[in-house]
Amino acid sequence: QVQLVESGGGLVQPGGSLRLSCAASGFTFSMYTMEWSRQAPGKECELVARIGSAGTSTYYADSVKGRFTISRDNAKNTLYLQMNNLKPDDAAVYFCDRRIPALLRCRGQGTRVNVSS
Repeated sequence: QVQLVESGGGLVQPGGSLRLSCAASGFTFSMYTMEWSRQAPGKECELVARIGSAGTSTYYADSVKGRFTISRDNAKNTLYLQMNNLKPDDAAVYFCDRRIPALLRCRGQGTRVNVSS
């Protein structure tokens, strides 16, 4: 059974940083491309970042490029998202998953990020 547990969200001031984690189990983590997506209230789900199975290839949405860094530790079956210089527009529920069709993203518990002064 595939399990993905996101953590690390919280309230941060604009310009602050957070590191999200995603603990994966129930599948061979090291074999899958992984993604972070987010959904803000009233907005569509947005793919934020993607990382290849070996961790050497990455993709970032233009909205987070240069501020967010996706990484993974295959030995720990864990995916990370380092978020720096956070902006109010980054406030959302963040979800991790294997690479999946867009319609299936932003499902599960996620971890909430609030950016406010």
